Amino acid sequence: MNEKFLELPKEKQLKIINAGMEYFGKYGYKNAKTDDIATKAGISKGLLFYYFKNKKSFFLYLYHFCEDVLVDYINNQKLQEMTDFFDIIDYGAIQKIEMITKYPYMLSYIMKAFYSQKEDVSGDLNDLIQQTMTQSYDQYFQNIDMSKFKEDIDLKEIYQMLVWMMEGYLLEKQRYGAELDIDEMMKEFERWKMIFKKLCYREEYL
Repeated sequence: MNEKFLELPKEKQLKIINAGMEYFGKYGYKNAKTDDIATKAGISKGLLFYYFKNKKSFFLYLYHFCEDVLVDYINNQKLQEMTDFFDIIDYGAIQKIEMITKYPYMLSYIMKAFYSQKEDVSGDLNDLIQQTMTQSYDQYFQNIDMSKFKEDIDLKEIYQMLVWMMEGYLLEKQRYGAELDIDEMMKEFERWKMIFKKLCYREEYL
């Protein structure tokens, strides 16, 4: 990325970022046209490539931007003080909803990024996503009170299963072109969470 991009006013930066997330989110990496992104952002295609070397660089920059935003929303003192696994899951979900409200195209972009296959950007993304998953688990769940759990419970497996369930829910919505209802999604997530809590926690902590 050209340092000149970071010298732009924050409002202009965000306009370019949102334009990228909107079109990549709608059409995916391969089918999104940089001409359309530039027009939406109010700049020329040449200027877009001046700030970002090429389409791939811009797409990967957006992924890192989403990561940074997520860290800013979640990584704070309140989270560090939590010791209950499911309280942290709740807190993270609420913070992500606030993030999606502020950045309306972020979720669709992230979905396209997660399910990118056989594209020029896919290999880089797969490595980044795996790294993100590992780092987020190690960071957010380092202070968990394990005494609440039944014996032989693998916390990382539980976390992974919850992630898979949420990904499956979002993928199904995307497959059928259905609008994402945040309230409905949170109700489903709460139901899954309670199922896992009953399976994992000792009875005195339910």
